[in-house]
Amino acid sequence: MSRTRQIPAPLRADMPQDAVDRPLAAFARDYADGEHTPRHMHGRVQLIYATQGVMRITTDEAGFLVPPLHALWMPAGTAHQVVTQGQVAMRALFLRADAARAGPAATTVLAVSPLLRELILAACAEPLEWDPQGRGGHLAALILDEIARAPALPFRVPEPHDPRLKRLAAALRADPASGRTLEDWALLAGASPRTLERRFQAETGLSFARWRQTLRLTEAAARLAGGEPPARAAAAVGYASAPAFGAAFRAAFGVTPGAARR
Repeated sequence: MSRTRQIPAPLRADMPQDAVDRPLAAFARDYADGEHTPRHMHGRVQLIYATQGVMRITTDEAGFLVPPLHALWMPAGTAHQVVTQGQVAMRALFLRADAARAGPAATTVLAVSPLLRELILAACAEPLEWDPQGRGGHLAALILDEIARAPALPFRVPEPHDPRLKRLAAALRADPASGRTLEDWALLAGASPRTLERRFQAETGLSFARWRQTLRLTEAAARLAGGEPPARAAAAVGYASAPAFGAAFRAAFGVTPGAARR
């Protein structure tokens, strides 16, 4: 008999930004390093951005790393939890359904242009019920235009649900440079390598090797965005060869590690 995976119902985090009669509303809050926001959801689309620090945001389907100069677009009603890495200065936007048409349909990491960054900060300085005919209205129109132009980035790591795979995934997130093979993990998990490989493919759409590479490159991207040199970021996620790391990073993200750091 198959089992139905039971996920505890998330808390509805009701906030004024979820209900204000404006196309978008801004939210500003600072978080300490390692702060954890329990699983919850909002009634409106969110653009989750931070001027400093890295956010690790997990939904039921995937994990997302959001370094500075990037933001996470999250559809309304998406259950998620947030863990901060470093001091995080969150500056988020809540978008009404009509305004949210400017963004993608799924949860997506977006590149934040210098203009969009300044617009988000300016929106945070506006009152919650800003004047649609005044500065707030002009800012909102420009923000929606910039969101529509923002490039999507593959900072997404699919989340497995099998308890054995979840333990393996958590261990690799804690130590992405681990050299353990699938056979080693199978011994620790009490399952055959073939079973783990089959479950990875079924639950994430990726082979174990491809999933681990995706995790490593995403972790490296976050380190680079924080200013870490490419050689150090490569070593931290398990790449002994700088050229191999550079080639894999460029294939995944379309830019060199040096360009990503800048």
